[in-house]
Amino acid sequence: MTPSTLQGSAPAASSAAVPAPPLAARAASVGSSPVREILALTQRPEVISFAGGLPAPELFAAEPIRAAYDRVLAEEPQRALQYSTTEGDPALRGAVARRLGERGLPTGPDDLLVTTGSQQALTLLATALLEPGETVLVENPTYLAALQCFGLAGARVVPVDSDDEGVDPVALAEAVERERPKMLYLIPTFQNPTGRTLPLARREAVAELAARYGMWIVEDDPYGELRFEGEHEPWVSALPKAADRTVLLGSFSKVLAPGLRLGWLRAPAALRRACVIVKQSLDLHCSTVDQAAAARYLADNDLDAHLARVRDAYRERRDALLDGLSAALPPGSTWNHPQGGMFVWARLPEGYDATELLREAVAKDVAYVPGAPFFAGSPDPAALRLSFTTHTPEEIREGLRRLGDVLRSR
Repeated sequence: MTPSTLQGSAPAASSAAVPAPPLAARAASVGSSPVREILALTQRPEVISFAGGLPAPELFAAEPIRAAYDRVLAEEPQRALQYSTTEGDPALRGAVARRLGERGLPTGPDDLLVTTGSQQALTLLATALLEPGETVLVENPTYLAALQCFGLAGARVVPVDSDDEGVDPVALAEAVERERPKMLYLIPTFQNPTGRTLPLARREAVAELAARYGMWIVEDDPYGELRFEGEHEPWVSALPKAADRTVLLGSFSKVLAPGLRLGWLRAPAALRRACVIVKQSLDLHCSTVDQAAAARYLADNDLDAHLARVRDAYRERRDALLDGLSAALPPGSTWNHPQGGMFVWARLPEGYDATELLREAVAKDVAYVPGAPFFAGSPDPAALRLSFTTHTPEEIREGLRRLGDVLRSR
């Protein structure tokens, strides 16, 4: 048999390559963050942006942080540059545990898992807890990246009505009875996007419902140390009825620097162990040197003194924003007065669409975040989130003047 005969007996080669397999359904079904896309529009230095939930970079403790890295790399370079345990640097966990204990939540280092920001903690919890189709209750509106995280896990996300004091306990009780959720996700203090704080009576109602129906509570607290006025509320995690079913998330992003990408979760032992295993599959552990430097910073510096300076600056900026809103927003607009955090939640009169107006605003070198993407249910087109942290009072006043020009032109 000749070579040509052999070739002729083989299947004909395809003239075009077969397409690559498609993305997983969960990846295709969850969109990118509109907030991240808006931030890309506002990178021009002339834009005064109320859009990003970013800490003020000029307030970073850059020199003490640099000194902490220098000391770690000078004194223990072999440890700082090596692999480390998934649970996290013992000294860093010890420092976090002491701060929690000082604020009324007894915690040991072994109760904590260090994460790549509290955003990763959400991913760990969603993976460890949620089966596809299981129900998660959320405040409406709520943190956009949490909605993305739960969507990628295949969860069924059900919004619960909220008012000026946070999640409505009557609506929550009805939703828990009706939906029998696996998890309730809350940002009880200076919530993103609204800046609202849940009062003690409502926190106790949340704990009672969790105990009665057996659901998990995920208490996200990235902003709690940024209080400008009023008294601290206890964590839901500190309430006895919720102690065995509440996960507390924290972050160094808002109190130290987001570039460190360090956060933590405090959880009951069995769930924490499951999160450790999930984290091992994702990244093995957080950066050893970053954890060591953060622990060194906390040992060598007064974080509370640093936070006092940050709070003073943010209070002044919040006040500048609040003082100028009545002149910038159309008559009939409403807004809240947060006691801390990074955000003011505003609503334009009926007929205004904050999303449609955004491109006009950016053309005038001012930006904000429309409220619509933060809603798990029907969005409110007239709502918008205004962050006050990244500009001086003078810049805030100029930004409001520009925003007023856009809104008056409508």
